This record gives sequence, C-alpha cells and structure tokens, in this order.
Amino acid sequence: MSVEFIGSDDPAYEAKVLMISVAARMAGMHPQTLRQYDRLGLVQAGRAAGGGRRYSVRDVVLLREVQRLSQDEGVNLAGVKRIIGQERLLEQAQQRIARLEAELDAAYRRVAELESLARFPGRDLVPTNRASTALVVWRPRRDH
Repeated sequence: MSVEFIGSDDPAYEAKVLMISVAARMAGMHPQTLRQYDRLGLVQAGRAAGGGRRYSVRDVVLLREVQRLSQDEGVNLAGVKRIIGQERLLEQAQQRIARLEAELDAAYRRVAELESLARFPGRDLVPTNRASTALVVWRPRRDH
C-alpha cells in the first residue's frame, strides 16, 4: 500500500481514521509492534467511538521512519524516540521562524511605506523643522 498520494498539506494527512491493522500493514509491521510503539509514545493513536485505536497517514509515515532508524540504522527505540522528539521540535521552530519572518517582512514594508510618505512634503507627514525628528500629520482641508 502507498501513502504518497496524500501530501502533508492535505487535511486528510492528519485525520486519525486508519484502523491498527491497516496502519500496521501500510507501515510494514505487525500490529503488536505498532501497539508497542504507541505505548512508548512514538505515535499517539486517536480513539474511535468503540475505543479502537485509529491512526493517520502522518502516523504511518512516522512509523516507517521508526522502522528505518531501528532496522537500517541500528538505533535503539530510546534513541529513535529522542530523534523523533528533536525532529518535532525542529519542525515547530521552523514553522515559528517562517511566521516571524512573514511578520518582519510586513513590518519592513510598513516602515518603508511610512518613510516614503515622510520624504515628500505636502503629503501626509511633514517634518516640523530641520533640527527635529518630530513629525506632524497634515490633512488638507476638504471644502464641502
């Protein structure tokens, strides 16, 4: 089974809808192994109305990475848990950085906009005198 058809930006990627047998098969492991990884906190199952475990495509991708690290790279489960935890922190930090960069870009654009207004006398911002850095707001009279 393949999960490449669902991108990480798709809402279905996070949906906890896969039964344990399906998620285990997609991840290439026995359901009991998946339960063990769940108990260790490597993945967190959602719960169906009847109490059954449900997993997402994101969980399946993570389980594949757990398998790769433990089987191909020889990392023990404690190490895998630590690596995954660090990767989660890194992902959160990268998302925060992207948000902050967008806010900073918006602030720079606003400053540039305000500076351009201050450079043209007769517009909205006019310096009070050359020795001062104070600005006054000038609004032309509107004759009604």
